[in-house]
Amino acid sequence: MWKPHYEQFAAYNRWANRRLYDEAARLPDEARRRELGLFFHNLHGTLNHLVVADRVWLRRLTGEGPEPARLNEILYEDFDALREAREAEDARIIRFVGGLSEADFPANFEYRTLAGKAHSQRRCDTLAHFFNHQTHHRGQAHAALTSLGVPEPAPLDLLAMQRA
Repeated sequence: MWKPHYEQFAAYNRWANRRLYDEAARLPDEARRRELGLFFHNLHGTLNHLVVADRVWLRRLTGEGPEPARLNEILYEDFDALREAREAEDARIIRFVGGLSEADFPANFEYRTLAGKAHSQRRCDTLAHFFNHQTHHRGQAHAALTSLGVPEPAPLDLLAMQRA
């Protein structure tokens, strides 16, 4: 029963991203771009990276959509445009996962890294990485919100969504 599991993660992904962007929208642009020592430097860079990574993986998984060249590429300088792109990617993710059959999840698929190295991997393992990667960087962004002065940012735990 892979499909319900990953459909829940796709829904959770959109739910958590919306909460994170709602909190980030409370900050002035200068704060979102302030150097914080994050891997992608600041909140804006981290949020951009998540859109970049999703586009890279969705391109590999579907063969469709834009394919950024670098993981640190800034796709959108404007926060509102970035938020709109995030919403569009989350909708794409939900459609993609919803369109898979049970047999698609354990099946292998082949792809190339940005450096051109070939890999073969089970789709379910790739999706586990895909959603875990989002959670990892959302955690960094959530901590960034706190350091930027947002008191008690909304929780992003899966359990909070499940209880709502």
